[in-house]
Amino acid sequence: MNRRTPPPVYTLATLKPPPTQAMFADMKKQLTLTVNGQDYEVDVEANRLLLQVLRDTLDLTGTKEGCSIGVCGACSVIIDGRLVSSCLTLAAGCEGKKIETIEGLAKDGKLHPLQQAFIEYGGFQCGICTPGQIMAAKALLDENAKPSEEEVKEWMSGNLCRCTGYYKILESVMAVVDGKTDPDYAFRKRETTAKIQSLDVYKPVAKTS
Repeated sequence: MNRRTPPPVYTLATLKPPPTQAMFADMKKQLTLTVNGQDYEVDVEANRLLLQVLRDTLDLTGTKEGCSIGVCGACSVIIDGRLVSSCLTLAAGCEGKKIETIEGLAKDGKLHPLQQAFIEYGGFQCGICTPGQIMAAKALLDENAKPSEEEVKEWMSGNLCRCTGYYKILESVMAVVDGKTDPDYAFRKRETTAKIQSLDVYKPVAKTS
């Protein structure tokens, strides 16, 4: 009498697919990314996001990660003149394209007018959303150097800020549009004292003037 081989028994452990990271680990591709006018040779997985490459590989940490779903605008960069969310953009698709990040705006030690305006008019607040705000504003002004206030509001609506009522951000952008930035403005700090209530003592703290 022939005995039949019993069918294999599958468990959830045997059916579990390998981690996505492991699946793509052997699918690395060497790319040349042009960021702020400089070429970088990088090895990246097929699923590697541009945001991750900028921050983790190239150490360009000015671009921030916020919502990770392309809603908040904190990770905004400019690629070939178009504003994009780097948290939704695959690095592998950026080869041969011109990538601009916040680190590339200052030239020869001089801030870009938008960077200066955000400092001069108080648009930067905590600073987390500021790189994305500035890159979004730059993309607008590159396309339209004299937008109306309503056009600026509509364009910047894709960039969220948790700190303000957006007025200072709008004021900063419009200062550039209207040529109201001070070329001699210097960002200064002065020492003052602030009382630490819990210790009932005074400590020197930095305060913007």
